[in-house]
Amino acid sequence: MKTKVSVIMGVYNTSNRDMLQKSILSILNQTYKNFEFIICDDGSTDNTLDIVKEIVNGDNRVKIIKNDKNMGLAFTLNHCIDNANGIYIARMDADDESNLIRLEKQVDFLDNHPEYAVVASNWNLFDENGIWGKRRAPEVIEKKDFLFNSPIAHPTVMMRKDVLEKVNRYRVAKETIRAEDYDLFMRMYANNYKIYTIQEELFNVREDKNCFSRRKYRYRIQEVKVRFKGFKELKLYPVGIFYVIKPLIVGLIPANILKKLRKLRKNEKE
Repeated sequence: MKTKVSVIMGVYNTSNRDMLQKSILSILNQTYKNFEFIICDDGSTDNTLDIVKEIVNGDNRVKIIKNDKNMGLAFTLNHCIDNANGIYIARMDADDESNLIRLEKQVDFLDNHPEYAVVASNWNLFDENGIWGKRRAPEVIEKKDFLFNSPIAHPTVMMRKDVLEKVNRYRVAKETIRAEDYDLFMRMYANNYKIYTIQEELFNVREDKNCFSRRKYRYRIQEVKVRFKGFKELKLYPVGIFYVIKPLIVGLIPANILKKLRKLRKNEKE
């Protein structure tokens, strides 16, 4: 039977064994079984690769590959795609967790809705204390939804591989570092490929106390370039000009205030 889904994940100096194990097992224990799991080590300088191999423990559904040196996420995901046999490509991140019915629901959607190229899901936010919030994306993504941020969470998506190939996959460039997903989804939409969000939380995205200090200002400058180019392709100007500089403004807000603002956006768990 031909492989239906290729799950792709990059790892780099991710030596937290407990976190990695929960992430990897959330894919290996899926209710949907016709998948392969491609994990690419992006030139780690610690024992990340050894930990991954120990967790996988010879599972023949997993293909472990390696970059010779650290190349960044866009290059790493393209390397995974080069080795993928599935007709659908699903994303996974090393610090997040998938709901065990995620792949089943997303495969069912793409199988029955050929008009859509990408299916995402809503997601929970969690940290070391558990789930603390929820995020909801629009059910059917529209052009205006790209103005504020990428409207969907990158690791929640499943995409048609042939569409990825048609848009030349992830763009490897200085300005797409930390914004490779935003760039990809805008290019897809600009090429008339439709995006849908399953209105269920099928994914847990880790957002802990460290995330507010991770993004350096130079990455925000680069995101401005991604926005400028993407908004032009989407024909979002002149209104888009007010949103192009948003990353620079947000980057000036102290991390502790950002954290409070994020918490204020928290939805009720029940």
